[in-house]
Amino acid sequence: MNKLLALAGAAFIASAALPLSPAPTQAQGQQQTLAAVRIDPVKLSTGYRASKVRGASVVNETGERIGTIDDVIITQDGKESYAVLAVGGFLGLGDHLVAIPYSQLTMQESRIVLRGATKDTLKQLPQFKYS
Repeated sequence: MNKLLALAGAAFIASAALPLSPAPTQAQGQQQTLAAVRIDPVKLSTGYRASKVRGASVVNETGERIGTIDDVIITQDGKESYAVLAVGGFLGLGDHLVAIPYSQLTMQESRIVLRGATKDTLKQLPQFKYS
């Protein structure tokens, strides 16, 4: 196992030293160029994984639990993301689903906060339905 980890680490270090030049690829018979982007894996690892956000409780600024995150949806153009919140209901039954811009959520002390919201105000929003 240690040998495998050492080999993987060496491969990662070697690949990090390679220059990032666009790699030609084929898509539907046409040559395309993909530009690689370097990321900081340490910084990225402190982010929020979708698998951990989904099902998480959402509270308002007073700490009142107002719903849970049912899903996260990214638009087809990749420019916007929305959180689908489940409000009310019991154990997933009778939930009122609403979509809000993900940018309205803030992370505070490992809590997901939606300022200015209550269960009642969220239930007044148009119901979101998956197509």
